[in-house]
Amino acid sequence: MQSRLWYQLSPGEALEALQTDAGRGLAELEARRRLGEAGPNQLKAKPKVPPYRIFLAQFQDFMVLVLLAATAVSAFLGETADAITIVAIVVINAILGFVQEYRAERSLEALKEMTAPEARVRRDNEVRRVPARDIVPGDILLLESGDRVAADALLLKAVNLQADEAALTGESVPVHKEPGPLRGTVAVGDRRNMIHQGTVITSGRGEAVVVATGMNTEVGRIAGMLQEVADEDTPLQKRLASLGRWLVLACLAICATVVIIGTMRGEELYGMFLAGVSLAVAAIPEGLPAIVTVCLALGVQKMVQRNAIIRKLPAVETLGCATVICSDKTGTLTQNQMTVRRVWAGGKSLMVSGTGYIPQGEYQDQGRRVAVDGDLKMLLTIAALCNNALLQKAGLTIGGWLRRGNGREKAGEGQKTGFFSKMFGGRNGGSWSISGDPTEGALLVAAAKGGLWRERLEGEEPRVAEIPFDSDRKRMSVICRAGRGLRAYVKGAPDVILDLCDRILIDGRVLPLDAARRELIRAENEAMAGQALRVLALAYRDLEAGEEIKGETVEKNLILVGLMGMLDPPRPEAAAAIRVCHQAGIKVVMITGDHQVTARAVARELGLPAGAGQVLNGRELETMNDTELAGVAPEVNVYARVSPHHKLRIVRALKANGHIVAMTGDGVNDAPAIKEADIGIAMGRSGTDVAREAAAMVLADDNFATIVAAVEEGRGIYDNIRKFIRYLLSCNIGEVFTMFVAVISGLPLPLLPIQILWMNLVTDGLPAMALGVDNKEPGLMQRPPHPPGESVFARGLGKGMVVLGLQIGLATLAVFILGLYLGDGDLITARTLAFTTLVMAQLFAVFECRSEYLSPFAVGYFSNPYLVLAVACSVTMQLLVLYIPLLQAVFKTAPLNSFHWGIVLLAAGWRTLLQAISLYLVVPVWRLVWQR
Repeated sequence: MQSRLWYQLSPGEALEALQTDAGRGLAELEARRRLGEAGPNQLKAKPKVPPYRIFLAQFQDFMVLVLLAATAVSAFLGETADAITIVAIVVINAILGFVQEYRAERSLEALKEMTAPEARVRRDNEVRRVPARDIVPGDILLLESGDRVAADALLLKAVNLQADEAALTGESVPVHKEPGPLRGTVAVGDRRNMIHQGTVITSGRGEAVVVATGMNTEVGRIAGMLQEVADEDTPLQKRLASLGRWLVLACLAICATVVIIGTMRGEELYGMFLAGVSLAVAAIPEGLPAIVTVCLALGVQKMVQRNAIIRKLPAVETLGCATVICSDKTGTLTQNQMTVRRVWAGGKSLMVSGTGYIPQGEYQDQGRRVAVDGDLKMLLTIAALCNNALLQKAGLTIGGWLRRGNGREKAGEGQKTGFFSKMFGGRNGGSWSISGDPTEGALLVAAAKGGLWRERLEGEEPRVAEIPFDSDRKRMSVICRAGRGLRAYVKGAPDVILDLCDRILIDGRVLPLDAARRELIRAENEAMAGQALRVLALAYRDLEAGEEIKGETVEKNLILVGLMGMLDPPRPEAAAAIRVCHQAGIKVVMITGDHQVTARAVARELGLPAGAGQVLNGRELETMNDTELAGVAPEVNVYARVSPHHKLRIVRALKANGHIVAMTGDGVNDAPAIKEADIGIAMGRSGTDVAREAAAMVLADDNFATIVAAVEEGRGIYDNIRKFIRYLLSCNIGEVFTMFVAVISGLPLPLLPIQILWMNLVTDGLPAMALGVDNKEPGLMQRPPHPPGESVFARGLGKGMVVLGLQIGLATLAVFILGLYLGDGDLITARTLAFTTLVMAQLFAVFECRSEYLSPFAVGYFSNPYLVLAVACSVTMQLLVLYIPLLQAVFKTAPLNSFHWGIVLLAAGWRTLLQAISLYLVVPVWRLVWQR
């Protein structure tokens, strides 16, 4: 039963197949039997993972295991404080990860909440309200405006029925619904004879027979796709795991080498074991995971300030390496507010400025403002009166203002009066909304831009009757009292209205609508349609005294006034954001449920290439297998008329080409693709709970430009992560090299384990964290994203890290040997010199790690005040260890004199000294010589 293509059946055939009666409905006993057979009308979820298992899973990360190993080492050495600190870091990381994962698993719960709590059905020849979960195939649903549909159903009857399917299909306007079979294979968005679970009836009424419930509905299929999407590690998680494995292998190899060489030289095994453990302590960057977490958390706070809410910490860095952004059109790239863009009246084609529902704009002819009078005024009058929508600001309708006595505006002067300024509340226009059909709302706003308000006009010409829109007639009419007589105002599809007109209004005169003028109207209609505008024709007629008010009599011999073309306009900032993406090497892909013509037009306005081979519709996509789709995906910029499973396939096709994919969306239909993407992005205002819960990032302002700002932040954060990885590992290489060379050359150990732990605390803590909040480098968004599979050591980072580490190690060894020589073998002073040299060399190095391209002098030593403060704190902590007797005893140090400090600073800062000499002495002298 569930596998049928129900939309291909007539109402009678469906009722027969479901063994139900439209007039009586199911018997209650039969409904219960079917409920037991089909199961509850609700979505099934995967078995829930107990919270304790989610928490324990946080300890399986490789870097966490490295930290636990460091904890064991510290405990073995008797460093209880360090062991406790590392355990605290691990637990905090685990708690953060647990909270993020626990919230992410609520996607299906949010999806369940979309189903209607109750539904009206006919059972045993009675109308009853039953819980939505008890709806069964064969139930007769009774539908009214405002109802949320409880299950997928085939229409039996419909009167002016429209449904908002944006959350399911992405369609930006309510879809007209009518009974009757459809032929062939029809996409979900084109099944006009069906209504679907989770959608909303916006107008009209109807009856439908339930054909699918629970997981067999379209929403259920999406829920199934969500369950099939496997969670993947982010690029950052993969890189850190790889780094952790590399570090552990390096530690084991170095420790084993030291122990073997030492014992072969006749050293005690226990002593060499301690030396090996010291090397392990030196090699493992205990603070790395903690600093990454803190860096990402601070990045989250920055992004919140830019209206991007991050739900999963690693997503911050993933944004920085995104190579493709797949964006839903409606509400993301566009405003999801139908707007009249062009009108034709009095033989002139005029452009309309302003976007969205704010009634602020003007009518222009070739860039010059046009007064709202004559034919244009009549066109806008029809648009306002032949209308059932309401325009309101912050919950207060225009009529409310008018009844208070506000608004003494005249037509065409609405923007100059106290009414307008009060209603708009400032330059930005305040918060305006539409109650009713978005298309009619667009007409109301267009009229208001000309100073014509429906409530004011209805006071002058009260409505007497209405002939509602009908899908067969494709038009709507209202009859108003104009003076002593009646006047009919009509709007509808241009081809239909044109056939009903025999005259046309031009320059205030009513002229015959001859063949030439008809052709002119058709050409204008085609021109508007070619721009993906939804076109309506508007006309009127004065009724004769005593004329019967019926559609077939009233809607004839009409006077055509003009055409109005509307579109869901692109967000003003979206085109600029897309340009920035292109400069940054990021491909932008628009995915929409709208028709191909509309998609092309919007793409052109946004600056997306939409030529041959760059636009793919759902029907074409359906004929391709996954391999074929992956082959063409890199060239396609626009996908039109797609279904939910298409979006999932598109994301997978791009990932198959090695892309890091960001997917934006707001509807239920977007949720599987959002979850599948490397970085899922949902709309905060217009988005459904399902989309938000499946996403890693939520846009608080539903603004595509916010994504670009978040990408910039992500890139900056990734740069900062590379900075402190370079810094931490350079320092650790310096420590390991110092210890390793000393051991294999027969020198005494230059550093004690406790000194290494202290050094890692002093140099790895605050300075590394300050690097994590460093300023973004110039030109960040002018360079391409780093390749998805790139190693964290790529682009010369590994080589530079090794070179810097070896230089630090060589300087430390040199000072240690010099200390032994000058102090006649005084090991404590020599170790103190080596210890301090290593600390100071690392603090000098932190400034060099601020940029991979510029010197510290070019970046500016004081441009990051947090780093200056961190270095000052580290220097102070080192001085305390050297000069406080209690700490001297603990760390086995001796106070240093000025001569010692001269040696330390020269050895630690020789690179900085050479850079300063080059910059402030050699370069000026060279320039002076060159100029002469």
